[in-house]
Amino acid sequence: MSSKDKVLELLENNKTAYISGEAIASQLGLSRNAIWKAINELRKAGYKIEAVNNKGYMLGEDNDIISAQGIASYFSSSSDGNELIHKFRIYDTVDSTNKLAKEMAIAGAEHGTLIVANTQGTGRGRKDHSFFSPKGGIYMSIILSPEKLDSLNPDDITLQVGSAVCQSIEKLCSVKPVIKPINDLFVDGKKICGILTEAGTEFDSGLVQWIVVGIGINFDSDLSAFPKELQDIVGSLFKPGMASVSKNQLIAEIYNRIVK
Repeated sequence: MSSKDKVLELLENNKTAYISGEAIASQLGLSRNAIWKAINELRKAGYKIEAVNNKGYMLGEDNDIISAQGIASYFSSSSDGNELIHKFRIYDTVDSTNKLAKEMAIAGAEHGTLIVANTQGTGRGRKDHSFFSPKGGIYMSIILSPEKLDSLNPDDITLQVGSAVCQSIEKLCSVKPVIKPINDLFVDGKKICGILTEAGTEFDSGLVQWIVVGIGINFDSDLSAFPKELQDIVGSLFKPGMASVSKNQLIAEIYNRIVK
């Protein structure tokens, strides 16, 4: 883990308190100069970091940048987050999180591997329909092991994932989505989420080797940026910049409900 990531992890785990440079150096085993460089790198990456003389550093409240460290900070204990963080893969943009997840699953990625992107170039839904994936959304895929699931029926898995997403949104965002008919979530009659379940099987035996569930959520998306033919049917959980929770928090809540 880089010095920047170590500092970010420490700041994410201590969101409500200032931490002195001396304390950061002591906890992470880094020089004060390395910490200063890491803070500057984080600021260049878009993080708002408050600095107060004789107090130290603290993440600003309005940071909403998806990161492995940010997601891990929302688990029930820091030890839980630290144990899982190696499974989290965060990208600025990919062709498709499901495509990347399937490639990783074929290569042997473990149960609970999470892929998240800020945007997708060729996101897709069921029946190979395209899924418009601009900034402001959450685009995530999770690799699941068949041994960890109660059912391998695709519809059952999709419904379980949809229920997990609905419960997470209801808990954190104070709205109650409705699943229609099996893989789309709606709020006030507007689609805010799509789910795609895919699997890989062994040719000889037909046994399922892995499952990938893809989840695309319009979080604080600019709906005017969507194609005109979609603008009347899509919605977003929040208006741009008006979210009451962070993307990291919602991702962590969904992940925790899906991955056993």
